[in-house]
Amino acid sequence: MDKSIYTEMEKEMKEVLSKLKSEFVVIRTGRASASLLDKIYVDYYGSPVPINQIASISVPEPKMIVIQPWDIKMLGVIEKAILKSDLRLTPNNDGKVIRLVLPELTSERRQELLKLAKKKAEEARVSIRNIRREYNENLKKMEKSGEISEDELKRSQEEIQKLTDKYIEEVDKMLAAKETDIMEV
Repeated sequence: MDKSIYTEMEKEMKEVLSKLKSEFVVIRTGRASASLLDKIYVDYYGSPVPINQIASISVPEPKMIVIQPWDIKMLGVIEKAILKSDLRLTPNNDGKVIRLVLPELTSERRQELLKLAKKKAEEARVSIRNIRREYNENLKKMEKSGEISEDELKRSQEEIQKLTDKYIEEVDKMLAAKETDIMEV
């Protein structure tokens, strides 16, 4: 069996993990992180631009993010974008910088965030299983057309299952780490 098929499949599964990692980054935990703002875009002279491309973002304290736009006129636009986002943070604009103070997470909010993380992890598992199904179907077609033998089909399906198990285990590890992060008081 051609090894490039496994390589291609593994590449697709790694992309699923990468997407999950970026989705987990924006699920807010109790600590401040500049990456919380990664998915927030502002209207910069007619173009949607991420905040980090029009301002410097720093984390001077564990519960505070400071945003200092390079163009002072963007303060209001950034403030509105943060208010519209699902971060549930209230920006404090002093005319020069915007400060975001992260409140302590309530146990109810922690449960909501945990539920969201679990949902994202399950979506990743489903994507990985769909990749497995797609490759198994292709193998069955190859066996029907005589390109591979029945033994090769069985061996290949076992390899595909091993890869699938490996990546689902990675998703579970990522979820466990995020769960620890969210529940940390």
